Amino acid sequence: MLKRLYIKHFTLIDELDITFDAGFSVITGETGAGKSIILGAIGLLLGQRADAKSVKNGHERCVIEAHFDLSRYGLEPFFESNDLDYDATDTILRRELNISGKSRAFINDCPVGIAVLRELGDQLMDIHSQHQNLLLKKEDFQLGVVDILTPDKNTLTEYRSLYHEYQSVQRQLDELRQNIDQQRDNEDFLRYQLQELQQAGLSDGEQQELEQKSETMAHAEDIKGGLYQAFQLLDGDDGVVQRLRSIAHELHAIEQVFPAAAELAERIDSTHIELKDIAAEVERHTDDVEFDPQELERINERLDTIYHLEKKHHVEDIGALLVLQTQLEEQLSRIDHGDELLHEMEEKTSALKAQCERVAWRLTTLRMESARQVEHEMCERLVPLGMPHVRFKVSMEEKALSADGKDKVSFLFSANTNTPMQPISQVASGGEISRVMLSLKAMISGAVKLPTIIFDEIDTGVSGKTAEQMARIMHEMGEQERQVISITHLPQIAAMGTHHYKVYKEEGSEGTTSHMVRLTDAERVEEIAQMLSGNNVSAAALENARELMKIKRLEN
Repeated sequence: MLKRLYIKHFTLIDELDITFDAGFSVITGETGAGKSIILGAIGLLLGQRADAKSVKNGHERCVIEAHFDLSRYGLEPFFESNDLDYDATDTILRRELNISGKSRAFINDCPVGIAVLRELGDQLMDIHSQHQNLLLKKEDFQLGVVDILTPDKNTLTEYRSLYHEYQSVQRQLDELRQNIDQQRDNEDFLRYQLQELQQAGLSDGEQQELEQKSETMAHAEDIKGGLYQAFQLLDGDDGVVQRLRSIAHELHAIEQVFPAAAELAERIDSTHIELKDIAAEVERHTDDVEFDPQELERINERLDTIYHLEKKHHVEDIGALLVLQTQLEEQLSRIDHGDELLHEMEEKTSALKAQCERVAWRLTTLRMESARQVEHEMCERLVPLGMPHVRFKVSMEEKALSADGKDKVSFLFSANTNTPMQPISQVASGGEISRVMLSLKAMISGAVKLPTIIFDEIDTGVSGKTAEQMARIMHEMGEQERQVISITHLPQIAAMGTHHYKVYKEEGSEGTTSHMVRLTDAERVEEIAQMLSGNNVSAAALENARELMKIKRLEN
């Protein structure tokens, strides 16, 4: 639950530091006092889009920080999966925004992305504002209510996994059909390309070998002359080899009288042998280099074929041509065996669809049971809210398989015995929709263990006894291991709160600022009396306020 909220330099708020408790709390204040600003700050903290205009005039940045107690909500796996520090009794969310529009988010002082902040925020708090009433027009919201109250969550998980696999295989089948059709349109061209490459009889490394032979043969005369001269200098009549032999002979002649000459002679002998071997190899290369015009022509023709294919297919070497050849062989193999591949993929797709159908029917059965529960419980909740003749039905129709099954869900509603049930968004008044949404939230809050629920003027369009009953529902929700906060203009609801906060504006030297304070019992009486009678608080209004507070205490 939310323990503490700190806001600094946000819109009209200079600095706000306020604590919250478990149970049912109410927030009151005149229109325009700043209640929506506080909700906006909380929304920013929960990952909503930031706007640099939210920074209070005259300041560089704003900070919103909230402390939560998560000890009863089993959220440790989220922190583990996101590599975040976990503190069950004091988890801190912080959002900072500067005037340049740059925003930063932190969870327990660890920087996080907005998506991570939003994911955690969705598990910490639900803010019900007026625009959420529009959810009653959305089929996925109505289906979601039914699914939340379905005790067997595994079937829906199983279905979604199967449907995801089915969609994936269906896409593969569509792509295969498209590829085979395209390839069949180009089959003659593909076969011509493959035949051309196969007839070329390419081998890896061939190009480099041919290019070297061509280069060698083109310069055969120069190469042969150079090798001949090298051989003569090495092993000619006055070459290096002959001279080394003479040097070695002279050193051996004096080794008996000059021992150091022996080692020198051995080194010369070794060098003589190595150079003799080099000379022999140079001579062999000299004999090997021959100029053959016909062979050179054959090599150049072969290279022309290779270069032509490389240019045609926009590649750099034979290796790429061989890869292309393999790809063409595979494409033509798919064409030749296309019907077989299609048949296999179609069978796989059909089998997965059949599995989806079977699980979808199981899901439908579960939803029908849940729908009856929703109908019964909603009527029980709405009758005390001033709808004695209410009828509420969950209509389920079959639709094509989709990501959420094959059920189309619609909430049908009638507040009177003489009017037929119709989709709730078409026939319910504003006050009726408020009561329906409160009942839905109260019903599903037990299944979804949200630590904190905030109702922003959910009492719109109601008054009197109905308002009192709505307050009781919120109070009961606050006693069921969750925190409920209601922003209200109704004294009946304000009196029912265990804790009462007031938002107000002040005009000062630096302009208008919004504030929020926690009221004492005496201040609550004054505030509720003002809500009852306006600015001129009468003694009767004060007495009425005390009576409302007294009734609240007796009921609690």
